[in-house]
Amino acid sequence: MHVRAVAATTTALVGVVALLLPVHDAHAGIVGQSSVIAHRGASAQAPENTLAAVDAAADLGVRWVENDVQRTKDGTLVVIHDDTLSRTTDVEEVFPGRAPWKVKDFTAAEVALLDAGSWFGPAYAGARVPTLEEYVRRVEHHDQKLLLELKKPELYPGIEQDTLKVLADEGWLDGVHLGGRLIVQSFSADSLRAVHDLEPAVTTGLLGRPAVRDLPAYAAFADLINPSYVSLSPGYVSAVHAVAGPHGGPLRIFVWTVDDASVARTMAGYGVDGIITNRPDVVARALYWD
Repeated sequence: MHVRAVAATTTALVGVVALLLPVHDAHAGIVGQSSVIAHRGASAQAPENTLAAVDAAADLGVRWVENDVQRTKDGTLVVIHDDTLSRTTDVEEVFPGRAPWKVKDFTAAEVALLDAGSWFGPAYAGARVPTLEEYVRRVEHHDQKLLLELKKPELYPGIEQDTLKVLADEGWLDGVHLGGRLIVQSFSADSLRAVHDLEPAVTTGLLGRPAVRDLPAYAAFADLINPSYVSLSPGYVSAVHAVAGPHGGPLRIFVWTVDDASVARTMAGYGVDGIITNRPDVVARALYWD
């Protein structure tokens, strides 16, 4: 009886975990419910864009994580959303005379001194702004998938090539990662076009909601169209899926930023391929557990 009970419990747990995992990848067809993407990691559970947020997403069984990449004064790529350090670190205390505290005005060594966790809660005091290398290594450690956003690339000329070099050095431009574990996205069409020209095999996503008539032009270099959920309709999702992307399959659509269970169900009903969320636990429960 004990063996049977353990086996039954194990089977049930495996089933729950399986339900949390994405059911398709960027190049694959739609075969089930929408993938869940942890926005800046599981940013409701841990400070955004930190390694702790990657760990929190992994603990929830969520395999897709999203992050934001910017560049320091001395050329190191770091993972942080804002182009200023002030909101999510103690930079104003550590470097009080350096306003407006732009990422691009600080060296990597200076950024490494900052506390990027205390603002979220005392349990995360001492968390650091990770480099892109550190971040992708943590994602790899958990066998997760990465939705990497080039944030404000106009501030960092050449960041596309820099980012691709880090990804290549970390083994993220091999067939396994390119086949379904990596997407590079941006609001900048020029930046995505540069990524596609440099590494055509990389899956790319355009943030925003271009007009339906313009979708074929974007499909020359973008595999996904990723709009805000407030701008979405079932007709637009269908229009996106009707256009072939640069790798031959239909364009995909990841929608952001959905933290409400009912909205998540609505978006899944529209047929979106992924839902980007600060609350992957809420969205996963709405889509897979209920």
